[in-house]
Amino acid sequence: MKLNILQSWSNKWPSIKSTSPLPTDEGVIDQPAFNTIEVDQLFDVVNQASTIAGQSVLYRSLAQPSSSLDTIAAKQEAIKEIQANPAIRDNLENVVANAAEKESSLYLLLFGEFLGSMATAREEHQIEGYGYRQYRRGVRFMLDLSASIYASEAPKSTYLKHIFSKINTFTDSRVHSLMLGPIYNTEQGFKTKEERKGSFIPATVFVPRIFKPLLITLVVVGIGLLTQVMSYSIPGLSFGGGTMSGILFAPILLAYFPVIGSFDRDNCIIPLRNEFKQSQELGDALDALGKLDELLAFIKFSEKYGGDMCLPVMAESEHHSINLVDAKNPVLGMQNESYVGNDFVLEQEKLVFVTGPNSGGKTAFCKTVTQIQLLAQIGCYVPAKTAVLSVADKILYQAPEISHLDDGEGRFGTELKRTKAIFLAASAKSLIVLDELSEGTTFEEKMESSSNVLDGFYRKGNNTILITHNHQLVDVFVDKGEGIARQVEFASDLPTYKLIEGISRVSHADRVAKKIGFSKEDIDGYLAAEK
Repeated sequence: MKLNILQSWSNKWPSIKSTSPLPTDEGVIDQPAFNTIEVDQLFDVVNQASTIAGQSVLYRSLAQPSSSLDTIAAKQEAIKEIQANPAIRDNLENVVANAAEKESSLYLLLFGEFLGSMATAREEHQIEGYGYRQYRRGVRFMLDLSASIYASEAPKSTYLKHIFSKINTFTDSRVHSLMLGPIYNTEQGFKTKEERKGSFIPATVFVPRIFKPLLITLVVVGIGLLTQVMSYSIPGLSFGGGTMSGILFAPILLAYFPVIGSFDRDNCIIPLRNEFKQSQELGDALDALGKLDELLAFIKFSEKYGGDMCLPVMAESEHHSINLVDAKNPVLGMQNESYVGNDFVLEQEKLVFVTGPNSGGKTAFCKTVTQIQLLAQIGCYVPAKTAVLSVADKILYQAPEISHLDDGEGRFGTELKRTKAIFLAASAKSLIVLDELSEGTTFEEKMESSSNVLDGFYRKGNNTILITHNHQLVDVFVDKGEGIARQVEFASDLPTYKLIEGISRVSHADRVAKKIGFSKEDIDGYLAAEK
């Protein structure tokens, strides 16, 4: 069960990126794939959320995407309802906008650092004084949020109903009652108004302000009585009643603020905020706010992208499949009208070989496919004219990795460990991308090792995309009828960034070397210049 965002912050100041991918054999995407697919950059373009809660939920969705078709379909249904009903969208946008303006007050109450009565707050997480103002503002934020949802039109989609119910559950919770007040501070702990009914246990009422009229009245009356007693009981006392009251009142007044303020902070505000932080209902309500903002972020992303966008048709399947028409990279294609889209169909095939010279767009295309699969599995729009995908239980990506000094296996062994981990975690429902295989060994060993690995993935039945310059390896599998070949297109030695049928048997290495100024001629020139 996923932690709500309040729990994921672990009693620390809220961090948007507080969720990490699960291990390879547990989550849909693991940390190496997360890094290679560049999910942080993907988050940056999709992130149209207004609240910290919304951004945190969106990042969590990308780090730990769902493999449940029902969950994905429910989020899509909610998006469609919001877009089809302007009144619901306007209301939700108002709720989120108000929350974005005031949510920091809740975080300051829950996680702020108390500085003491005389210090000045210089950071957003610092609390000066005794915390009364921060308490009132933080509590008011949650009360306003729950009230706004309670007054909203009831949605029809299952996912929105679930979100609303989480916030309404908070409205019925003990913490909500404490926030609403009054709060009775008893020897048995804090009690709400409902819990206090029928009880005769002595209690004080916590009032979140330092001026307490009843207490001040009692102090003034007490000083007045004391003055009268002293004037009658001490012979020769020449001070008038008013002067005597002033003499007694001044030191009591000086002691009043630190004594009352410190007492309320240490015995009421801090214990209450600790109880708030541990509240499942409050955490779920904050999570629900984030989910509302996430849905709106998906819609805003589709409207801002600047090209064809669609909610993909998702299906459950025993074997992973994908069918994209004019698919573009979610990051590179953002507001880029010149970005070249590609069609891509991978249904009954299990192996796809992508060949072509460097800088032709092979890696960008594979990241496009994996990023679109990832967006589809968080319920988001994807940049394509049409998209039909099955739910992948794993989206795993292997990229070239330099071995570490303490590895002991060299580049080949380091890569093979990653390949093994992917292979053991994969099933027929998985989408796997391998960027070259068996680097760091001889050509003969590379052919044998790569063939063994690909044959294993083929028998597993998942979809595997291999980026490779090894056209001899591609020939072996295509000749066996165990894979299809695609290559990046070049025209006049320049990439068109289109993916076409066929196997590339050229590398254009010399073109790249000339482009960066390190061809044979360049090397000769550098040596000649040194003489």
